[in-house]
Amino acid sequence: MALDSPAERRDEVVQVAMGNGNGVAPLQPLRPAGRPAAATAPYLDRRLRLNPNAEHKPQDYSDVRGEYAPAVYSALERHLPPSLLDADRDVKLHFMRDILARYWPQGERNKVQRHKEYRQRILHLYKPLHEELYNMHPSTFFLPTFLEAVRSNSEESFRSFMTEPIPGVYSFAMLQPTFCEMLLEEVENFEKWVHAMKFKIMRPNTMNKYGAVLDDFGLEAMLNQFMEQFVAPISRVFYPEVGGGTLDSHHAFVVEYGKDRDVELGFHVDDSEVTLNVCLGKQFSGGELYFRGIRCENHVNSETQHEEMYDYTHIPGQAVLHRGRHRHGARAISSGLRINLLLWCRSSVFREMKKYQKDFPTWCGECQREKRGRQSQCVKATKMAFLRGAGGATI
Repeated sequence: MALDSPAERRDEVVQVAMGNGNGVAPLQPLRPAGRPAAATAPYLDRRLRLNPNAEHKPQDYSDVRGEYAPAVYSALERHLPPSLLDADRDVKLHFMRDILARYWPQGERNKVQRHKEYRQRILHLYKPLHEELYNMHPSTFFLPTFLEAVRSNSEESFRSFMTEPIPGVYSFAMLQPTFCEMLLEEVENFEKWVHAMKFKIMRPNTMNKYGAVLDDFGLEAMLNQFMEQFVAPISRVFYPEVGGGTLDSHHAFVVEYGKDRDVELGFHVDDSEVTLNVCLGKQFSGGELYFRGIRCENHVNSETQHEEMYDYTHIPGQAVLHRGRHRHGARAISSGLRINLLLWCRSSVFREMKKYQKDFPTWCGECQREKRGRQSQCVKATKMAFLRGAGGATI
């Protein structure tokens, strides 16, 4: 028995050599067939606000069905231009859909629909091994120290259990050993089931030939809570400049490294704003994660500075959190099997706003260096002008 062919395009790990950023191409807005032009025409030239209107209370979109979750529209509404905030909900909805459609043209929607059908067939036929994994149980999933820090919800509480070996990379103990074991067993059970049923399994991305997409066999809702309740509060504090405060979607998967699995992973950036990477086990040696600086699309292939180099050693249950644009790779496994949980967290608001920026000195290492260079040249030019003026003065 075989499933229909799944969507050809998966969420991709973007290889640095390709230099194509996070895979979002600037597209012209699309208006779905049948939509009245008058509904959005007065607002088509308006841009979203860079900073959300914290005092604005978004309308309820829980009854809206379609490609995006209601939370996406609620988050995006706070960024609408002031002239649109008091408009009818339908007008705001049309405007936001026009913006979101730039990232999801019709061809991609068709592929997503095929993938949705693929996923629905799996959910209909696959019987979970550990039912308790499919609903959020914080005390069972997370370590008490992590839960206490998240409940306190402050930078001080987060830093109390984290280490920051290099700027922007945070490491901390996160998952209970029992949760790691159950998730490993669930993934193994799913892979055995796929093999027995002769289904074609969809791999996490174009660079990993092993592993599984967790959202495909029923864990999407739990992992969405995982992101919203336990990753987003931390990202809001440490990554606001890359959309850490507006995370609204995710791609969750496991990767497997070993002698008979993927051995290593090349130098790349992720298709995410914030990436959570947690080692689940098992016994292994080697396979360190190496970091090489944060870059925007324009500088993704630029040289690495010495102070940007860092190697991270995986420990089961230990998490590492970093920007998706932080260039990294995985060294070769020398023995054993390493399996990691990856949660790519994304912000549609950040991706829209990024189109209007030319440089990113708040987070891109090369943009920062270029800005310092311009400032230094400006200071030098000012000094030279002053000296020339002083040299020609008479007393």
